[in-house]
Parts: sequence; C-alpha cells; structure tokens
Amino acid sequence: MLVLNLLSAGPRPRETVPIFPLGTVLFPGMRLPLKIFEARYMDMATACLREKSAFGVCLIREGEEVGAPAVPEPVGCLARIAACDMQAAGVLRVEAEGLGRFRLLEARTRPSGLVEGDIERFEEEEAAAPPEELAASAEFVRKVIAALGPARFPGPGRYDDASWVGFRLAEILPLRLAAKQKLLELTDPAARLAVLHRFLRERNLIG
Repeated sequence: MLVLNLLSAGPRPRETVPIFPLGTVLFPGMRLPLKIFEARYMDMATACLREKSAFGVCLIREGEEVGAPAVPEPVGCLARIAACDMQAAGVLRVEAEGLGRFRLLEARTRPSGLVEGDIERFEEEEAAAPPEELAASAEFVRKVIAALGPARFPGPGRYDDASWVGFRLAEILPLRLAAKQKLLELTDPAARLAVLHRFLRERNLIG
C-alpha cells in the first residue's frame, strides 16, 4: 500500500474514513451532487449507506478524479449521503451533504484504488452574529437562496451566524478553487466572512 504522511498527529482522536478526492471544495452545510460509476466509489457509497457512515471529500492537489488515485489536499470536509438514485445501470447518482471539517493526517491507497485516510476533526465553530458592518453579506445570501430556491440549501437559514453565512458565500460565489480551499481551512468565521464581504464590495454586489 502507498502511504503518504501529510500532517503530524494532533491531540484530537483519530478516525479512519474513505476519502473521495474531487475537483471541487465541499463546505459544511453544502449539498453536492455526485455521479458515481467507478467500482471503488460504488463500493464506498454502498458501505456508507449500509453502515450510515461518512466519507471525506478533499480537493485534488495532484491528479484527476478518474483513474489513478489522486493526491488530496490535507484539509477536507466529511460528507453523508443524503439521497441516492440508480437511474442507469452502473451509475449511482448521490447527493452528499457537508458535515464537519477535518485534517488528513495520513493517507493510504487500497488495492482497489480507494484512498483511505486517518483524520482528526476540526472543532465546530461557535455560532456568532456577523459584525454589524458585514450584515449586508447575510442579506446577499438571503437573496441568493430566495432566487435559487431553498431546496438546494439544507436546513433552516442561519443568517445570524457568521460561520454559516461565510460558508454559504464560499459555496455560491465564483471563486478560484485555491481560494475556496483557503476559506475552508480558515478557523476564524469573522475573518472568513470579512474576506468574502470585501469580494462582494469590490464587485459592487453589495453597497
């Protein structure tokens, strides 16, 4: 087995989860549609459904989604399968929902080609109201969700929570993948929201 040491172990408990390297960034509370057809990921999805367990989604650092195992970024987001449908033989359509973030401590490639990782979870960010000067960002998210429809965004809108508002902005704005990855890695929700607020103002999307 190929073993890749990514980060040194921290004090939080380790868990082992399958890793799905993708060409996108998954944020907590985000819905992500997936089309699964490779055997390694079909087996992963089947096991997650059977065991009601989570898998990890990481942005690809090197490689491709299909074919040889890709090298994942060392910070990702856990996901659960919220819905699935086998519309065609050999193709599973899945709707994944982002849970909490994690650090990838060590990754291994199974003989099947599936990447398996030892992870430690980030502490959940505490709910805190957006600073008064950033309230326009929350209103922008409210308008976008009203336009796109609430079905795309699971759960009730938490417009008074800087963490939730920041993750929704990071999800919906047309940012480079490298920028989205940095926003995922930030642990200060006010700082994340401030970066996104500045992006909105620079493009005259808010006053």
